[in-house]
Amino acid sequence: MTDAAVIACPACAAAPAPAAAPPHAAGPLRRIELSLPAIHCAACIAGVERALLAEPGVAAARVNLTLKRAAATVEDAPGAEARLIAALEARGYEARPLDSAALEATRQDAEGRALLARIGVAGFASMNVMLLSVAVWSGADASTRDLMHWAAAAIALPAVAFSAWPFFRSGFRALAAGRLDMDLPISIAILMAAAVSLRETMHSGPRAYYEAAIMLTFFLLVGRYLMHRARASARSAAAELAALEVRTAERLAPDGRRETVPLDALRPGDRVAVAPGARVPADGTVAEGRSEIDPSLLTGETLPEPVAPGAALRAGTLNLTGPLVLTVDALGEDTLLGRIAALVAAAEASRSRTAGLAGRAASLYAPFVLGLAALALAWWAGTTGDWRQASNVAAAVLIVTCPCGLGLAVPAVLTAASGRLFRAGVLLKDGTALERLAEVDTVVLDKTGTLTTGRPRLTNAAEIAPAAFAAAAGLAAGTAHPLARAIRDAAPVPPAAVADIVEHPGLGTEGRLDGMPVRLGRAEWTGAPTDAAVTTSWLRLGGAAPVAFRLSDEIRPDAAAAVAALQAAGLHVALLSGDAAAPVDALADRLGIADRTAGATPQEKVARLDALKARGRRVLMVGDGLNDAAALAAAHVSMSPASAVDASRSAADLILLGDRLDRVAASWRLARTARRRIIENFALALAYNLVTVPVAFLGLVTPLFAAITMSASSLVVCLNALRLDEPE
Repeated sequence: MTDAAVIACPACAAAPAPAAAPPHAAGPLRRIELSLPAIHCAACIAGVERALLAEPGVAAARVNLTLKRAAATVEDAPGAEARLIAALEARGYEARPLDSAALEATRQDAEGRALLARIGVAGFASMNVMLLSVAVWSGADASTRDLMHWAAAAIALPAVAFSAWPFFRSGFRALAAGRLDMDLPISIAILMAAAVSLRETMHSGPRAYYEAAIMLTFFLLVGRYLMHRARASARSAAAELAALEVRTAERLAPDGRRETVPLDALRPGDRVAVAPGARVPADGTVAEGRSEIDPSLLTGETLPEPVAPGAALRAGTLNLTGPLVLTVDALGEDTLLGRIAALVAAAEASRSRTAGLAGRAASLYAPFVLGLAALALAWWAGTTGDWRQASNVAAAVLIVTCPCGLGLAVPAVLTAASGRLFRAGVLLKDGTALERLAEVDTVVLDKTGTLTTGRPRLTNAAEIAPAAFAAAAGLAAGTAHPLARAIRDAAPVPPAAVADIVEHPGLGTEGRLDGMPVRLGRAEWTGAPTDAAVTTSWLRLGGAAPVAFRLSDEIRPDAAAAVAALQAAGLHVALLSGDAAAPVDALADRLGIADRTAGATPQEKVARLDALKARGRRVLMVGDGLNDAAALAAAHVSMSPASAVDASRSAADLILLGDRLDRVAASWRLARTARRRIIENFALALAYNLVTVPVAFLGLVTPLFAAITMSASSLVVCLNALRLDEPE
């Protein structure tokens, strides 16, 4: 671990090493998997593993930096997961529970590995067959030529059988179902090139076209793999939402005993304990205890909300400060989290049916190509009686019209565009998103975490006396409350030495300073006036008047410029937030956004997008919270910051890797350029066919020359795809 890595992540550097070797687990073990969205360096790995291994009952801990996850083997005891999360967050690492079984499907990419293996075999075979063909082209005599042809056959035929299998399987399966797709003419072209070559070899013919068959397969596989990567990079948001659900709960028996049970063992009316730092397992009502919850996972609101007996709780929200007992009202699909997951799944299924331009062309292309090749075979056989020449012409027609250029028209542009976007700080996840982004005329922005940083910030620091600041910072040192942390971080003076600090869940923190009682917390607890329009934490020192610490969510520095750029491009910009009306209106006024909606639930956000869609609008949704996940999936196209929750990043089509909101407008401009390049590529492919098809039909080209021209057209398409402007 280098010094640079430690400096890169202060929380890691601050994490203490365990004083002794980690204790061995004595009871039965279970695996706990946690999401660590904020880790980013080598020191994070060591810091997280040290923190986990320092906890009692932890037998092993491993961190995967790529997946941003930690796996720990721990003694199976009630509250083990919550205890590990609390230990990590106490050391500055954001941690969330995950269910490894729910994510297992997203980790597999067997199809991608199989395509890469087939590309490798086809590429290796192509090089070797071309080397053998050079000897034939150089004027080898009959016996040498036959030897080279048989050697080429020994290499090419098994390679074609293995590498072209995806096309054979898809094309002939479609034919068996009574329909035609683009893989059928591809399969027939490859098989005819191989069959004509084998016939020539068996009859000591002067020409064989094994290189045509294997080169054709190679180029088509490259296009297929590029499209696969564009699709496979987008994980299922519905699976991520399922992974966020709490899988176990601490149920309270009638005699007061606590037992850890699977979530599906709970029933409405059961009482469950929710420890500080744990997520609420089900929708329900607080029966005992007072605390504050972090509702950001569901509502997007970053400021804590107090809860007391009788308050409603939603599955997935985070209990911050005090232990609670919850009476279960709804479970599983009946919870708000479950309904959001259902909305996301429905929206993703609907969006996945959007077909690309190449797919729409396939329905016309396949029957045309097959009909043209059959016509060439029949015409040449009927007019010349030479079935050998007729099959050569038909093979040349099929190879010339083989849609390599057409198949690369879209993925070549997507590959070039995704590279440029990535260099600009935008990750393109879904290949069809670029086409959809180019069609956008409306941009809907979330507030918290998108236009703002999602972190509370003290706004009236200049009005607060140093002595009050020192007292508040001293009290704040005894709590992990986000508002208290903001006050502590903003303090311009060292914290005072406050003694006997006690945290009162849902109310605040109190202690003694120089013998006087001091409190920091809610207005009603400190005797201060209540102001619902501004988030305020109050300090009461002895009998003095309470001092207000006003906080707000900090706006991103480039938010105004980003909104102005979108509006200057002619796009309609709207603000859609789950926050209260006052902060939403204040932010919208500051940014010049006339169309604003506050207090929107996840269902209302989807309904708002559906209303825009009904008016013919093509909407780009930009959001980061779990309450945005369904809207992100339902939008025409969507973006999410890299700091967003996992489910929102999964639902989004593009990820903003940095903090620059101007990437939104830049990505839209690049998408429009990419759409022009795709149209140009289709035009180039069409022009190539208009020139070469008549020539091939007249018998003026061999299958080998047809393969060369086909490869040349693919190269032209790829070069044209590179003519994309970098985002500014």
